[in-house]
Parts: sequence; structure tokens; C-alpha cells
Amino acid sequence: MSVIHLKNENLIDILSKTKDKLIVVDFFATWCGPCQMVGPIIENLAKEYQDKIAVYAVDIDKFQDLAAEFDVQSIPTIVFFKNSKELIRQTGFASIDGYRQIVEKNL
Repeated sequence: MSVIHLKNENLIDILSKTKDKLIVVDFFATWCGPCQMVGPIIENLAKEYQDKIAVYAVDIDKFQDLAAEFDVQSIPTIVFFKNSKELIRQTGFASIDGYRQIVEKNL
């Protein structure tokens, strides 16, 4: 499974309906250099853990209200959710190993 690009109304529904699976949300912008570096890493993470996590992306320029609702103040911001609750928030660039550690700890 690859990263699913969300629309504004989908994320809240997904969080409320997906209870047992770890959800990873990449808040990004197309003009953001670090976001372009993180994007392929998040894509690889989605493929590596395809049966264990769900990975979504939100373009903050298209969905400013959603970014504001989740208090995204800088990008890239990767937010990990489980049982509709935010577990951890990673802002800025991180290596795939950093994301793997977060996933493994919270599966």
C-alpha cells in the first residue's frame, strides 16, 4: 500500500473509524524542499509496514483548515495516531530509521 493523499473531510473520519491500526499522516507542501525529501521516505515506510500501518498525506496549501485544526505550524510534520489519539509528532526532516523506531514502538 502506498501513501493515500487525503481530502479535508476524510482525515477525521479515518481517525475515528480506524481504531487498532497505527496511522501516519504527512502534512506537506509541494514547494517545501524538506517535504520533498521526506515524501519518498514516508512512501517507503508505507510499503515496508503495509499490513501494519496506514499512511496518509495532506497538502496544507489545499487544506489549510485541516492543517490549522491539527495545529501544523511548520512542515514537514509527520503525526502518528492510534485509537484516534495523537501519539507523537515529528517536525522537520528525519531518517527512515527514526520513523521506523516510532512505528516499532507504537505498533
